[in-house]
Amino acid sequence: MDHIDLNLIEALDALLAENSVTKAAARLHTSPPAMSRALARLRRVFDDPLLVRAGRDLVPTPRALELRGEAHEVAARARALFAPSDSADPRTAVRTFDLQVNDMLSTAFIPPLLDDLRVQAPGISLRLRPESIEDTPALRDRLVDLEIGIVRPGDPETHSETLLTETLIGVIGPAHQLARVKIVTPQRFAAADHVVVSRRGRARGPIDERLAELGLSRRVVAVVPSVATALFLARDTDVVSVAPAGLGRPMVDTLGLRTFPIPLALPHLDIGMAWHPCNHHDRTHQLLRERTRHVMTAAAAGAGRE
Repeated sequence: MDHIDLNLIEALDALLAENSVTKAAARLHTSPPAMSRALARLRRVFDDPLLVRAGRDLVPTPRALELRGEAHEVAARARALFAPSDSADPRTAVRTFDLQVNDMLSTAFIPPLLDDLRVQAPGISLRLRPESIEDTPALRDRLVDLEIGIVRPGDPETHSETLLTETLIGVIGPAHQLARVKIVTPQRFAAADHVVVSRRGRARGPIDERLAELGLSRRVVAVVPSVATALFLARDTDVVSVAPAGLGRPMVDTLGLRTFPIPLALPHLDIGMAWHPCNHHDRTHQLLRERTRHVMTAAAAGAGRE
């Protein structure tokens, strides 16, 4: 195949369909001289005249008649191969996506996303994967189609997009002693017992660094893998937990917890989504990202109004 120009397939199909150099040239939006040169090359390739003069017309040779159907089929398949994909409307596609979602987002974000998809793309189903595969090449290895949570930019093997920014707040039960004070100072905050959220089991983090700058430290009585677990502990025991101010609000309200501003200069949390480049141009995956963006933006706007 090294010496064969695949553009000749289109020329062969047009010539055998039109039996005319002029009409074939018009069909392919080229000039008659260029089409004549293509016909000359085809004659050399097939060692057959293909079209011969009969009065003022060109008529196909027996070899050309043999080639006509196959040439048309191959040309059609080639055009379909390079045509933009429009075989399926992503809103009617039937497909299951694997998502890895931060546990707090699961309660605040997945319900409205499911409701949205049932209207916008009812054929899409979601399968939530455990957070235990976080910090593994889950996106690269196709274990996860979309990761939603704290964005960690800089990974060259993934695309990411920040959807909203969150602030951490302190969370306590209604009977906690901090619920009875007007202002939670750094000293009062540090004096309380704390539960820390860390999937890696780390007891220290940015809060401890900021406290250390003030010459303070706190007592961590438990380290748990999820925000939801920490909030249940805050409800049932005399400990302080933390949660995202906006996205954590539904669970905080459901559990009847109290909140307060953390009296430290903590960094904001960038919440977003990440996906592998192989899915970047996939139309159904694009729709899932579009609906994720829409629902997250609506959630952030709702939290801002409260």
